[in-house]
Amino acid sequence: MTSTQQRAALQSQIWKIANDVRGAVDGWDFKQYVLGTLFYRFISENFASYIEGGDDSISYAELPDSVITPEIKDDAIKTKGYFIYPSQLFATIAASANTNEHLNTDLAAVFAAIESSANGYPSERDIKGLFADFDTTSNRLGNTVIDKNTRLAAVLKGVAGLEFGDFEGNHIDLFGDAYEFLISNYAANAGKSGGEFFTPQHVSKLIAQLAMHKQTSVNKIYDPACGSGSLLLQAKKHFDAHIIEDGFFGQEINHTTYNLARMNMFLHNINYDKFNVQLGNTLIAPHFLDAKPFDAIVSNPPYSVKWIGSDDPTLINDERFAPAGVLAPKSKADFAFVLHALSYLSAKGRAAIVCFPGIFYRGGAEQKIRQYLVDNNYVETIISLAPNLFFGTSIAVTILVLSKHKTDTTTQFIDASALFKKETNNNTLTNAHIEHIMHVFDNKADVEHFAKSVSFDAVAANDYNLSVSSYVEAKDNREVTDITALNAELKITVARIDQLRRDIDAIVAEIEGEELNETATINHQLTVQNEGENA
Repeated sequence: MTSTQQRAALQSQIWKIANDVRGAVDGWDFKQYVLGTLFYRFISENFASYIEGGDDSISYAELPDSVITPEIKDDAIKTKGYFIYPSQLFATIAASANTNEHLNTDLAAVFAAIESSANGYPSERDIKGLFADFDTTSNRLGNTVIDKNTRLAAVLKGVAGLEFGDFEGNHIDLFGDAYEFLISNYAANAGKSGGEFFTPQHVSKLIAQLAMHKQTSVNKIYDPACGSGSLLLQAKKHFDAHIIEDGFFGQEINHTTYNLARMNMFLHNINYDKFNVQLGNTLIAPHFLDAKPFDAIVSNPPYSVKWIGSDDPTLINDERFAPAGVLAPKSKADFAFVLHALSYLSAKGRAAIVCFPGIFYRGGAEQKIRQYLVDNNYVETIISLAPNLFFGTSIAVTILVLSKHKTDTTTQFIDASALFKKETNNNTLTNAHIEHIMHVFDNKADVEHFAKSVSFDAVAANDYNLSVSSYVEAKDNREVTDITALNAELKITVARIDQLRRDIDAIVAEIEGEELNETATINHQLTVQNEGENA
């Protein structure tokens, strides 16, 4: 079985578990139990593999808890960020799940112990609350303890039955892919609420490549609205040759999604000391002020959300927004996220941000912010994508690429709206599409109906309109008509019509002549008959 077939089979199994065990529980609500269980299994096997250290004679799961010394525990927490006793391992709990009358409370105790093991250590912030959304006492699992335990056991047994192979090798990648597969499927089936925290992998790949383009190393990568971390993780997946020296940074406002992002980091084998994901409102309470600048920034912030804006008089003096001289509209925070990212960007780096297309042509404060960005030569490229690439929205979004190291004052516009592959519910970008976009992005050459580099003066003269359609002429796909041939056909058609008219007139005349003859005959017969009667 190839790796692709193995991954497809695994994904099919996982989705079947998710559907089979949830019962009456809404799939969107139930995602935490499936995702949380998958995460629990991963960190258990990861930790056991670390303790065993490749020694086949040691089976950590079979050891008694009593053999664990304080020194062993302390060293493990400093390295892995958490500790799990043999009795707390996923395999141990899953083995007796069907007969454990206290399964729900036992699981709650295990999760609490794993989280509290990091207390007082540098990893405390990264471990705390990871299982907060895995509520084993929730009525969503059933009204009775028996119902709760039955459903929890089904999830544990289902996840235990998944074949990931040995922990080393592709095992880690399979866990991570399985986790993202679940997130993407829940997102696709949850409409808008799901799409808010997951950027499809094919779009994430393009954004990561844009931000990391030609950088042989970066100090760190940052996403100010990181969701489940899918954008950050693309940098790890596709840029292993790059050195991301200080790791992965992100901020997320939604608590559940914040937990998903931290789990996702662990599941992709990014250790606690190589990522820093924080909870909070990026625009109002930003983290990492002391950690900036960042050499690579990727982001898919929420489109046109409301924010406090001008209602907070201190924000106009905020170092992120003050240089533009104006705040993003209160009803549309899009440019607030853009200015935030620009403020965090290093002099050598790039930011690639998914944006709502309206911000590139609307007037008012948004026009003034565009002017600030263009006048200061921060806008490198603007790329319009095809519609229906994201879960929960059919909007044809635009990618804004910011740079502080441009060598000229032109702005590149790329119309990639025709690049997509139609799938069941959504469009996708293929690797060939991404390669094509990146090739044009790299060489900055004009391509008819696809890309154009526009001078500063031309953009300024156009009132700083940055809509791609204003500069890249769309290809006319209408059929070309040969006028000469068309006129020849018309002449033939007219001649045929004239002939038909003549034929019809002749037929009518013939019919009228026959009718006149018949009438004359009848009248003659009537005259003869009348004369005979009078005689």
